[in-house]
Parts: sequence; C-alpha cells; structure tokens
Amino acid sequence: MSFLDHLEELRWLLVRSTIAILILATVAFFISDYIFDVIIFGPTDPNFITYRFFCDLSNQLGFSDIICVTEMPFIIQNTNMEGQINVLIWTCVTTGFILGFPFILWEVWKFISPALYSTEKKHAQIFIFSSSLLFFIGVLFGYYLIVPMSVNFFATFTISNVVINQFSVDSYIGMVKTSVIACGLFFELPIIIYFLTKLGLVTPEFLRKYWKYAVIVILVVAAIVTPPDVVSQVIVTIPMLIIYEASILISKLVVKNQKKVNG
Repeated sequence: MSFLDHLEELRWLLVRSTIAILILATVAFFISDYIFDVIIFGPTDPNFITYRFFCDLSNQLGFSDIICVTEMPFIIQNTNMEGQINVLIWTCVTTGFILGFPFILWEVWKFISPALYSTEKKHAQIFIFSSSLLFFIGVLFGYYLIVPMSVNFFATFTISNVVINQFSVDSYIGMVKTSVIACGLFFELPIIIYFLTKLGLVTPEFLRKYWKYAVIVILVVAAIVTPPDVVSQVIVTIPMLIIYEASILISKLVVKNQKKVNG
C-alpha cells in the first residue's frame, strides 16, 4: 500500500471508531441518571466502598477510626448557564470511549496487522482481550483508589475555617475523567512495550538501564495524581512499578522469541 492508501485506512479507522463512540454515548445518555448519581458522584458519599474498606482496615490494624470518612464537607455546584448540558454531553462521550475501547483496539489491530507476520496475526483475540483487560483494570484502579483519595483529600483540606469548599461540577467531573482514563491508558504500558520491542525501538537492557529514572517518573506521576501524603503515593506507586517490571519481562520474552525465529 502507498502512503496515501495508509492515510485512507487511518481515516476510516478514525471514522469507524468515532461512530462506535457516538453510538455508545447515545446509550449512555439514556442511563445518564445512573452514571451520574451512582458512579460519578459515588465517591462523594462517605459510605462509598473504598472509604469503608480503609476504615475496616484501619480498625483491624489497631488504628481505630483514624482514617474513617464520616462526612464530605463540600458541595458541588454549577456556575455556568450551559454547564450541565456540556457536562452531560462530554460525560456520555467519555463513557462511549471507555465502553468502546475494545472496538477501537480491534480497529487499531486491523490497521497494524499488515506489518505483522502471519503467525502474529493469529493472536488478534489475545491482543484485544489482554489490552482491554489491562485498560479496564486501570479504569477500576483509578475509580476505586485514586478518585476517592483525591475527593477525600480536597474535600477536607482547608486553609481556614472561613473558606467553604464549593467545587464546580465540571472541575469535579474533569478530575474523575482524567484520573480514570489516565490510569486506564497507563495500564496499557506492557502492550506498548511489546510493540516497541517488536519494532526494535526498545530492549530489555534499555528498560533495565533506565529503571531508576523510570522510578523517578512514576513517583512524580503518583505525586501528581494523588493527594500529597505518603500513604496515598505509596499505594499508587506500587502497582505502577509492578506494571513497569511486567513490561521488562514482556520485552525479554519478545527478544527471546525473535532470536528463536532468526535461528
């Protein structure tokens, strides 16, 4: 295929993916009450599952109710006339993207598969399943861990009793969307490393050599996406380090298989 033919294929990939996202966004619109009341605003409830888990853990470790969440001293408000309409539309689109991620991966696979060996093309189902699984695990990680910790921290943080926390709805939902999607995409790191290794752009030696720099980057990312306390940062950092180590292992397996094929 010529360069223009590749661009045409890429254009149709984007078109089909966009259509799929819009269809799923339309479905999300009809269940938007559930999406907002139960899912998005769930972490604003002191009885949210994450808060109850850490409260029970605190009691079991003998720390009493030191980290139990009993109230959320803030309100969420809309300050723009068209604010709630915009929030509804973009939340439905974001939901469509998350739910349609496996289909987007399938489109990406069809686009890159001509550059793969025939034996590798047979692994389409494995690629779609593993990539989708990692993405959804990342989404759940962001929703059940990072979002509640962030909400609890910013809800209780105050510089003075004179100041009352009143968060705008687009600010709150923006934080939720950013945390969830960012975690979902970060969990795709092993898949990205797999293809970079296949292309010869990354090697296990390279990943191991710059491991300490990767740790610094992960710590910085964990500090950005979590409240500024050590416990939260450690909770987020550990899974990220595990994912990086898994990426190194995958890179080693790819290189090993390539050496077998090349004799």
